[in-house]
Amino acid sequence: QVQLVESGGGLVQPGGSLRLSCRASGIIFISTMGWYCQAPGKQRELVAAITSDGSINYADSVKGRFAISRDSAKNTVYLQMNSLKPEDTAVYYCNVIARFSRDNYWGQGTQVTVSS
Repeated sequence: QVQLVESGGGLVQPGGSLRLSCRASGIIFISTMGWYCQAPGKQRELVAAITSDGSINYADSVKGRFAISRDSAKNTVYLQMNSLKPEDTAVYYCNVIARFSRDNYWGQGTQVTVSS
């Protein structure tokens, strides 16, 4: 079965950086890999996504601060988070869309807390 294993969350001070990683196993052909976040009391929303041909989409709130990348050979997607703000605090979820079936898969989520 498909499994997504995330790592890299934690507690960081405002202005700090974190790097999230997500490795997908049990799946060969992947279309889009991305990161979503969900803060308490809010809906899950897109942070950044990258397609198999390298097209990238960012939420307006993270443009210029976050960078998404992927290593297709390792089925791994990364999210470099710089200049973190308290409002970035949320659970971050990895998302993968299969290339042919278009099935959606989710990671278990990793907590990111930005606080002094």
